[in-house]
Amino acid sequence: MTEQEKLRIDKYLWAIRLFKTRSLATEACKAGRVKFKGQNLKPSAIVKPGDVYQVSKGIEKKMIEVVELLYNRVEAKIAVTKYKDVTPVEETHAFKSMFHAPTLKRDRGTGRPTKKDRRETDDLIGGMFEGE
Repeated sequence: MTEQEKLRIDKYLWAIRLFKTRSLATEACKAGRVKFKGQNLKPSAIVKPGDVYQVSKGIEKKMIEVVELLYNRVEAKIAVTKYKDVTPVEETHAFKSMFHAPTLKRDRGTGRPTKKDRRETDDLIGGMFEGE
């Protein structure tokens, strides 16, 4: 490979706008949030077209396939053409459904919750997250 054909994974993730800064992409690699075939990647790993990477960013998990190498950061419209999002539908649906979960609110002026109220709230919250 020539020097122009080599591209680091941290620079690629920054260039396609998955991370705001290159240092954030580097930290994600070091923390084990970027994987290739189940193996953690170092920030200096070389990217090749056709490779599928798993990237975890907060609670969001994405699987991206490299379509074309991108050496510099460009506008978002161009950047999205350089990779393909191959994340399974189940994972994207699970991520989106977390934002539609019911929120618990107490009426104003009802005072502090009693022990019984707290137990009911804990049972309700526990039931929402047991399906994981």
